[in-house]
Order: sequence, then structure tokens, then C-alpha cells
Amino acid sequence: MAEENTPQKDLSQLSFEDALRALESIVRRLESGDVPLDESISLYARGTELRRHCEDKLKAAEARVAEITQGPDGRVGTRPIDLP
Repeated sequence: MAEENTPQKDLSQLSFEDALRALESIVRRLESGDVPLDESISLYARGTELRRHCEDKLKAAEARVAEITQGPDGRVGTRPIDLP
């Protein structure tokens, strides 16, 4: 999905992978130096939102993994994951 060619989706609808691709696209555009100042500011703001979204998704995944690996007695170990 090319972020610059599509309407901006509500962040809650973006998967981690889509948000990361959009963020990478923004970084490439900003690094090119071919973006006018006002658009650069808008892209930077959107990039900041996407970065936060990615961080939140990663934190949620880390919490899920921690829950999966921590036993009822508090000991950390591995156990099978119930896949949906």
C-alpha cells in the first residue's frame, strides 16, 4: 500500500505491517528532499502517528507473548500457543 497514493486510513484499521510500510514510504519521501516544507511538516506529523501506532502494536504483542510464556506460578517458560 503506497501511503502517498491512498487516503489516510484511521490508524486503528492499519495492521502493524501496513503502518510500517506507510512509515517507510514517508521516510523515503522526506529523505529525498523533494517535498515542499508544508508537505514535509504534514508528512512528519503522520509519520509520528504511524510510529506511535507501530510501537503500540509491538507493546501489545510483547504483552501477549509474556502472558503466554508466564505460568500460573509466575515462572517464565514456554508452552504451546492456542492459535485462533
